[in-house]
Amino acid sequence: MPEPDEDLSFVRVAGVRDVPPGTGTVVNVGGRLLALFNVGGTFYALDNTCLHRGGPVGEGDLEDTIVTCPWHGFQYDVTTGRNVFDPEVGLETFDVRVSDGDVLIRV
Repeated sequence: MPEPDEDLSFVRVAGVRDVPPGTGTVVNVGGRLLALFNVGGTFYALDNTCLHRGGPVGEGDLEDTIVTCPWHGFQYDVTTGRNVFDPEVGLETFDVRVSDGDVLIRV
């Protein structure tokens, strides 16, 4: 049961063990697909839809903090959501926290 002062806008999306360091996955939060990444034990969440042609960013390869969209190679920094080659554009990011082995995203 959440504490009365706990922020109820965070939703459990995975267990920490479900997303090993150096990997990402796609999670469904209230009908919206988000990309969730584990960079050395720190989790980041961003919109799963690539700005180029709508590819699934969460299915891309993660190298350090950069994910490469599997469809056409667009790259994003998962810590900021910014496109690597054009930092003026980027994907929406979401607050993530870990609690008791669960990964939670603020919606």
